[in-house]
Amino acid sequence: MSACFLRRYVRLGLSATALIVAMGLFIACANAAPPPAATPIPIPTATPPPASDPEFAVTPVGLILNEPESFPGYTLFNLRKHNQVYLIDNAGKVVHTWDLMGRINTAKLLPSGDLLVAWLRPRGLRIIAPDGTVKWDYRLPAWHHDFLQMPNGNVLLLAREWKTAQEVIAAGVNPACVTKEHLDLDYLVEVRPTGPATGNVVWRWSVWDHLIQDFDPSKANYGVVAEHPELIDLNFRQCERLERSLQDLRTWTHSNSISYHPEKDQILISVRNFGEVWIIDHSTTPEEAAGRAGGRAGQGGGLLYRWGNPQAYRAGTSADQQLFWAHDAQWIAPGLPGAGNILIFNNGDEYADARRYYSSIEEFTPPADGLNYRREPGSPYGPAEPVWRYIAEPPGSFYSSQMSGVQRLPNGNTSICSGFTGAFFEVTPDGKTVWKYINPVAENAPLRQGDPMPILEIRRGVPVWANNVYRAIRYAPDYPGLRALDLTPGDPVELYE
Repeated sequence: MSACFLRRYVRLGLSATALIVAMGLFIACANAAPPPAATPIPIPTATPPPASDPEFAVTPVGLILNEPESFPGYTLFNLRKHNQVYLIDNAGKVVHTWDLMGRINTAKLLPSGDLLVAWLRPRGLRIIAPDGTVKWDYRLPAWHHDFLQMPNGNVLLLAREWKTAQEVIAAGVNPACVTKEHLDLDYLVEVRPTGPATGNVVWRWSVWDHLIQDFDPSKANYGVVAEHPELIDLNFRQCERLERSLQDLRTWTHSNSISYHPEKDQILISVRNFGEVWIIDHSTTPEEAAGRAGGRAGQGGGLLYRWGNPQAYRAGTSADQQLFWAHDAQWIAPGLPGAGNILIFNNGDEYADARRYYSSIEEFTPPADGLNYRREPGSPYGPAEPVWRYIAEPPGSFYSSQMSGVQRLPNGNTSICSGFTGAFFEVTPDGKTVWKYINPVAENAPLRQGDPMPILEIRRGVPVWANNVYRAIRYAPDYPGLRALDLTPGDPVELYE
């Protein structure tokens, strides 16, 4: 059975690529031939994971598979909420480590060879030299989830601002849907480093500046939601969050990733709780970013494009939703297969009407018209279908309901990080798994091969393994940041007798 359907061509991905959630048994890879291109394949409906509460599972760790078709790069990863960062080669051998202080979320290797690291406690970012020297230590308590270094050396951050119940009611939210606590709204901030621990904010964009609502006609932002897809409906899913008791009632949009397009000077945001991605114009001044005019696209800070769930702007129903708690939306970079398309890890979500208990990878082409994006009035933004999708067989064998990431590689393969299972793997365009690695670090210490893998918790029937990883990133052998590192292979991360 497959779930791949395409607008212009068909590529079918069929392989089991994650630890199975039922008692943590390891699923072997399986492949299947693609169906005829003329036959659209429906998206499968996976059953809920079995109700089980194991304390641990015995599973292979480290390198599982390394086929000749895999891309010969280096993978950077760390155990979430701990302090060790590893860089490994395709053979699973360690080529560099960073032993850092504090609890970190994730790290990125910069072209300079420095490491840009996001700290959870204390909350903020640091730039670390290859020898461990801290070159920049910027504290931002509101930071969350993602960050990137821009071509000019500035750092773009995703952050949250807190609005009280009184403030959001005054803005036009339905009072019956407001909790007693504050509401978190996302904003973006660009920081220019100015010293070892300082930075100047040179640009800012906020959800709060681009709201519309049709609940309270006495408010200035009252309007017809369906006529303004460039604005964000303040009442979207507010009551639903309470009815379904979502994970954090204070978190409304819950964006989790940002990507930058230097040629367009635009920013792509993954908005988890809306089931959407948004594109905004970065060429605006800070004043224009808060308004509706200005910038190269002429729309100020209004949304230039959105995709994944047209219910959010009254242009569709639940049947039209395509993204479910998705993570790591990114433009495919120039020079890579699919350049200009958007790639995203589509986690799946049992709160969705379809009860989507599996993950998938989506690649789609935004309908760009210069710096803007085409849309027929009253219709959702296209495309109607991705150009490529990866789903495992069976679908539920690949499922990480949170975290995770995806990346297009120079050889056309796709690198995937299944966050909850600590599994990194690479698939070809036709869905064959050609490289696979299981993070062997649990509770901040490497396991011995054959040791049991602890399970931290069972979250809505799905194990969260002790080796969970927020994101893993693959770097090509010619990536400039690798030149500053000694890449002599050492031992594997996992331990052996």
